Amino acid sequence: MTVIDVKGLTKTYGDVTVVDDVSFSVEEGEIFAMLGPNGAGKTTTVESIAGLRSPDSGTIRVLDLDPLADRAELRKHLGIQLQESRFQDRIRVREVLEVFASFYPDPLDSQPLLDRLGLNGKEGALYSELSGGQQQRLSIAAALVGRPRVVILDELTTGLDPRARRTTWGLIQELRDDGVTVILVTHFMEEAEKLADRVALIDGGRLVALDTPRGLVEGLGLEQQIRFRTPATLAESSLAALPEVTGVQRRDGEIVVTGTERALFSVVSFLAEQEIVPDRLSVDQATLDDAFLSLTGRNLTDLETEERS
Repeated sequence: MTVIDVKGLTKTYGDVTVVDDVSFSVEEGEIFAMLGPNGAGKTTTVESIAGLRSPDSGTIRVLDLDPLADRAELRKHLGIQLQESRFQDRIRVREVLEVFASFYPDPLDSQPLLDRLGLNGKEGALYSELSGGQQQRLSIAAALVGRPRVVILDELTTGLDPRARRTTWGLIQELRDDGVTVILVTHFMEEAEKLADRVALIDGGRLVALDTPRGLVEGLGLEQQIRFRTPATLAESSLAALPEVTGVQRRDGEIVVTGTERALFSVVSFLAEQEIVPDRLSVDQATLDDAFLSLTGRNLTDLETEERS
C-alpha cells in the first residue's frame, strides 16, 4: 500500500530552487531514507509532506490526504521530529509528552515510551537539565506518543554519541517491525545503509537516484577491492586475466585486486588452485558514498567533514 505519494514537488525561495521537480512514493511499513548533504532540500521536502510548507507546484498525498487541506486529520496519524526540535527550558519531560498526547485520540502511555528511550527517572526533569542526547530522545518520544502510522525523523541522530546513535537505530527498526512507516532524513551514509529499505539520494534539490542501498551500488556497477598478503610467488598476470578482475596492483607488499561483485569468489578460487593461503585478506565493498560520488561527482563523507570543520 502506498502511504506517501509525491509528484513534481517544487519549492523556490527568491531565485533559489531548493526542491526541483521531486517525485517518489513510500510504501506502508518501510524505512525510506532521504540521504544527501545539508542544504540539499531534504528538510523542505519532508516539511511539505507534513503540511508545514506550501509547495510552489506538484502534488502530495499522505494516507490519501492532502497535507494542507486535510492538515487537522493528517495530524492524527503523523508524528514528526524536526531537525531543529527544541522545547522551552522550563518545561518538564512529563509535561512535553502530556501536551503532545493531547493532540491525538489514542496516545501511548508515556511511561513505557520514556523507559524505551532511556529517559526513565527523568520525568520531572526540566528540559534545560537534559543532555543533548536526552533532549534528542525526548523529541523522538514526542513524535511517537500519538501512535502515528507515519513518522518523519529529520537528522535525529545528529549530535548523539556512537552508543546513543546505535540505540536509536534499534528503536527505528522496532518502529518498522510494528508497521509504522518511517521517513528518515539523514546525511550519514552509514545510517542509511544500516536502516533503510530504500534510499533516495538528494543533491541540489533534485532526486538523483532511488533504490535499495545495495541496488544503488550494484546498479552503477561499482567495483570492490580485495586485499591480501602472501609470501608465495603469485602469477599476477593470470590473476588479472580473470573475467571478474579489472586490475591488480602490488602496494607495499600487499596485493590489491579490483573487480566486480563476483571478483572475491574468483580470486579465492584462483588462490586455492595455486595452493596459496592469503594472509590478512579483506574486502572493501562499494558503499552509498561511492554511489553518491559516481552520481554527483562529490563525496558525501568529505562534505560531512567540511560541514563539521
